[in-house]
Amino acid sequence: MNVFVIGKIIGIALGIEAALMVLPLMFTLYYGEKALPFLIPMAVGAVLCFILTRTGRRDNKLMSKEGFVSTGLTWIVMSLVGMLPFMICGAVTNPFDAFFETVSGFTTTGSSILTDIEALPKGVLVWRSFTHWIGGMGILVFMSAIMHFGNGSQMNLIKAESPGPVVSKLLPKAGDTARILYIIYTGLTLITLGALLILKMPFYDALCITFGAAGTGGFGVLNSSCADYTTAQQVVITVAMMAFGINFSFYFLLLFKKFSQAFHMEEVWLYSGIILTAIALISIDLMVHNGADSPFMTIHNAAFHVGSIMTTTGFAIDDINKWPHLSQGIIVVLMLCGACAGSTGGGFKVSRLLLMFKAFVRDLALQLHPYMIKKVHYEGKVIDEKIIKTTGIYTFIYCIVMIVSVLLIAPEGKDWSTTITSVIATFNNIGPGIGINGTTGNYESFSNFSKLVLSADMLIGRLEIFPILALFRKETWRRF
Repeated sequence: MNVFVIGKIIGIALGIEAALMVLPLMFTLYYGEKALPFLIPMAVGAVLCFILTRTGRRDNKLMSKEGFVSTGLTWIVMSLVGMLPFMICGAVTNPFDAFFETVSGFTTTGSSILTDIEALPKGVLVWRSFTHWIGGMGILVFMSAIMHFGNGSQMNLIKAESPGPVVSKLLPKAGDTARILYIIYTGLTLITLGALLILKMPFYDALCITFGAAGTGGFGVLNSSCADYTTAQQVVITVAMMAFGINFSFYFLLLFKKFSQAFHMEEVWLYSGIILTAIALISIDLMVHNGADSPFMTIHNAAFHVGSIMTTTGFAIDDINKWPHLSQGIIVVLMLCGACAGSTGGGFKVSRLLLMFKAFVRDLALQLHPYMIKKVHYEGKVIDEKIIKTTGIYTFIYCIVMIVSVLLIAPEGKDWSTTITSVIATFNNIGPGIGINGTTGNYESFSNFSKLVLSADMLIGRLEIFPILALFRKETWRRF
């Protein structure tokens, strides 16, 4: 275990975090607010960066083990430093609450303990939303885009941090892959921001909402989330959420005019099909049971929340707790589905659903015809059995983590809808659940222990389980 290179990775990440705090600091100064909530954590990050990057030997090479450990520790340490603005400004006094809010931001979950969002300083709210954008593509992917490590090291970082069962290079060099991902990410972000500004959303609101939509996070600047924005602005937000939930390889192929490959991506077709089917079913259900709205507004309402939940963003324009049971059930199913691999969305991932279904069909055929040779094909390629096995193991651990988490917070005594969907919402990086923590509620009433459990769920879910769980294995910390 090369602890020095791990320390260096953490140090560089803290330095980047300190530099990124310049943006909310600018808003703080513009609105005449106190600058200390950002100056102190910026100084802490800079000092730790200086110490950690100058300790030990100059060996930049990371193996897979160091990649996992670096990723897990970096996200935890960044959250600890990132929570300081909330505490220093006095908006959040409980460290468990501040950690929960910050982890929710970086992991693009959007779950909140805040009861009056609009009471927070403007600069702190910008930082709160900006953490979504930082965590959406990943701080280590950004680091790989601007720096060079030892041979193969960058890909080990990208694999450890990027969501999805299969992470491949879009370009021959991992650093180039990271750069093209950030170019696409930034481009889509600017398009979303521009569209909201054209529709006359205030710049401050537009910027924060764009950060939330791009990172599929869900933090807003109004207590009503997105309900007070115009219908046209809500439509842009809906489209943006769905766009950022698509595998970025799709945009890469379009960018390089590989249209045939792009439109043969099975994951994108299934993702689109699930969204359209869910919108249709919920719209019909709402029209039958809640026929007060016009058909257009009913479909608009359904589309917004389907896009928000499927992409694990968490924005809201309505109280889902008041929806019919069928619509609520569909929402819970969408919580478990998640967005595409290689997107900024969380959840189980559509690609895993597709792989597991194809493996099930193959294995069913083998049960009937034991001597038949049948491979699993995905997007025109034969899938390595190792990937199918890993996906199966991931699914098993995924279920175990959720069951254990539910049992850990069950003693709180909250209703089962709240308890179960709290775990689903945090572990899948969605934000709101159904019950006390619904689209018009929050997580403030949970105990400190439960908030710690749910914070861990957010980190485990965002980093696809293994980087966090690896920290608790004794073998991980062996020198060789």
